[in-house]
Amino acid sequence: MDSRDLALLAAEACDDRKAVDIRLIRVDEVSSLADWFVICSGLSDVQVRAIARSVEDRLETDASRLPLRREGQSEGRWVLLDYGELIVHVLTPQERSYYDLESFWGHGEQERYVGAPLEVGGAGPVAG
Repeated sequence: MDSRDLALLAAEACDDRKAVDIRLIRVDEVSSLADWFVICSGLSDVQVRAIARSVEDRLETDASRLPLRREGQSEGRWVLLDYGELIVHVLTPQERSYYDLESFWGHGEQERYVGAPLEVGGAGPVAG
């Protein structure tokens, strides 16, 4: 699984918990911190923590990966999960607006993650 696949898996896990405005930003050309950022919002502290747990569970189950570092879970306003080549940021809308990571990393290639509508028989989310 390459770093983009890992980012897409994390984005799917965010979408599973109804995260808002999921973005993938490729930063490998502009930073040595990671290859990809996944940034999304949760509308409450509880939802932010649930989204972060969903990412951790999905990456552990489907990719056998555990975060190297996690920050902010007790506060729940901004949770950071660092997987080395992937960093996941889950923020409340207020924190996201204040820190404006998308603008700060605006020189990286960005794309929105859009989950697919459920079809008869069920279908999983896809990147768009």
